[in-house]
Amino acid sequence: MRTRTCWLLAASAVPGLLFAPVFGLRALVLPVVAVLVACWAAVELCERLPALRPARPALAFLLGLLALTGVSLPHTTFHGLPTVDGVRALVAGFTDSWQLTLQSTWPVRPEPELLLFVPLLVLFAAMAGIELLRWPAVAVLPSLVLVALSQAFVAVSGVWAALVALGYAAAVAGLLSSRAARGAVVPTVALCLVAGVAGAALGPGPAFSLRDSRSAPAALPRAASPLSEVATRLSNPDEVVFSHSGGVPVDRWRLVVLEDFDGVTWTPPDRYHRLGVGIGPPPEVTVPTAAHSARLTVAGSGPWLPSQAMPAAVDGVAPLVDRTTGALLAPDRAGPVEYELRWWAPEVDPERLRDSGLSTDVVPGGLGIVPPGVADLARTATGGARPTFRTALVLEQYLSREYRVATGADLPTGSGWPQLRDFLLETRRGTSEQFAAAYVVLARIVGIPARLAVGYRAPRPPAGGPVVVRNRDVLAWPEVAVTGVGWVPLDPAGAAGGDDSARSPLERVTAAARAGLPPPDRLPDPPLPPPTTSAEPGPGFDLPRLVPLVGLGLLALLAVAVLAVPVVKAVRTWRRRRLTGTRGVVAAWCEARDLLRAHGAPVTPGMTARDLAAVADRSVVDGLHRLAAGLDVALWSGAGAGGGDVAAAWSAVREIRRALARRPVGARLRAVFAVR
Repeated sequence: MRTRTCWLLAASAVPGLLFAPVFGLRALVLPVVAVLVACWAAVELCERLPALRPARPALAFLLGLLALTGVSLPHTTFHGLPTVDGVRALVAGFTDSWQLTLQSTWPVRPEPELLLFVPLLVLFAAMAGIELLRWPAVAVLPSLVLVALSQAFVAVSGVWAALVALGYAAAVAGLLSSRAARGAVVPTVALCLVAGVAGAALGPGPAFSLRDSRSAPAALPRAASPLSEVATRLSNPDEVVFSHSGGVPVDRWRLVVLEDFDGVTWTPPDRYHRLGVGIGPPPEVTVPTAAHSARLTVAGSGPWLPSQAMPAAVDGVAPLVDRTTGALLAPDRAGPVEYELRWWAPEVDPERLRDSGLSTDVVPGGLGIVPPGVADLARTATGGARPTFRTALVLEQYLSREYRVATGADLPTGSGWPQLRDFLLETRRGTSEQFAAAYVVLARIVGIPARLAVGYRAPRPPAGGPVVVRNRDVLAWPEVAVTGVGWVPLDPAGAAGGDDSARSPLERVTAAARAGLPPPDRLPDPPLPPPTTSAEPGPGFDLPRLVPLVGLGLLALLAVAVLAVPVVKAVRTWRRRRLTGTRGVVAAWCEARDLLRAHGAPVTPGMTARDLAAVADRSVVDGLHRLAAGLDVALWSGAGAGGGDVAAAWSAVREIRRALARRPVGARLRAVFAVR
């Protein structure tokens, strides 16, 4: 028993540690080991005190929760004893922690309220496996289910998949090494190895992922859009918004990015997740990137936090993040906050940026009903050129040259089509709000993927001390999606400009690319990229596709083989209950005999009901004697059996079932899956 328990606990530990890509291995080892040690202690205690064996599952559960509380929730204990706060945290681990994990960027911050569900799952898998150790092949199933769940969170691939499969197969082989289970060693271990080979061949990412199937729960706060506050902030220019200090120049800070436009309102996407330990550069950014950081102190209140286009990590506050826009959100912020922001910045030379194409996989966020004359203006502004980054720069220069920035007390507000039509076709005067919104709609008309960002420009850095950003620095600007570079900010209003000391590296490169443009009438289209040819897949033996199918097929067969036992028993009982007369009474006796055999009673083929009552447990003796009396009437009285006799026989069977239902949970589970 002890040897098999050790192998079972090892098999339960493997799927728990497979969550390492989500939380990090160091954060998982201690809680997983703690619950497994608690299970081992429960088994050892029951071996030394046989009277405790019926309560072994409850004992393992309580010891596991105590161990988990001690290592993961020590702040909730009182002199080492659990408190109400600890109980609440454990309940949240059952109900909320797995959802919070799916709603975060990975790797997740290794906080107890997020990772508690992993050791709890390991605890349940170990408890169920220990109670099923009488059938080692069945005892493997709980840990196997946990393996599948861990892969639904994040799938291992490549060499790691093969190594994990090898370790799990070794644990399963040790568990099945007993004489009774040796016949299952080869197929079970082969299944584990096939799954590992499939993971190594498939590469990263499963076909189904729980993370991809769940949307982020963080709804946008019901607060005023920063875009609608541009004119108001400009009317109160001296109010301090935030300050920042860092080693790299920053030309602008974003609050929110607006993508969807219905002709009246600009709205941001609702794609916020809890920010984990860190985020890498977006996969669409293929140029080299550099890491920068700054320390920010934000005054006042409100949900939006100043950020950059590609945030990497935040220390000092735990915000929500939209990875596609870089926006940071603190929904519950009610006062000043200080944090350190680290971000990625693309590094590209001006010539490459100027000649770059635009991302074709970016879906525009809508235009609403375009007023007459605006589409013609868009084509005029770009000279009818096809959409490239050069065309985007030409459109920027057109707005800068033909329109003027509004100043003074009478500042225009609004960025819906009525206001944009007046700005584009009538007044030609506006704040950065109208310039940025007009650029985005004109760009989308001619096929340039563009979106609208709102934030602040950074003033020129002082000689010493932090840079103070005030209301006068509020700014709205457009961004276009450039292939390999990501979203590049532009400045049609000319409001973000300054000397090079206040420009970010990307803004300097954009300014150089802008300065290198020829006059609009001599602007050539850059050459089209060479067409890409994709070879048609020829007929042949596709091993990488076949291997996972074989592994899934074997796994399905194993699950069917296990579930078939209780299903066949249920069908057999249903058919027996339909019999009438003498056959119905005999069927009831057969049902009682099979029930007792599944629970370990020494049933032989020639045994009668009274013979079985002499050797069975006392709790079922009365039911067997009633069944024996019914058999005497049905078989030997000569009068046969009526409906009342059949009902009495099955009533005796129900009495036997109720007596067996009082047995320990492990014994009942073993009876459900007993093959005999």
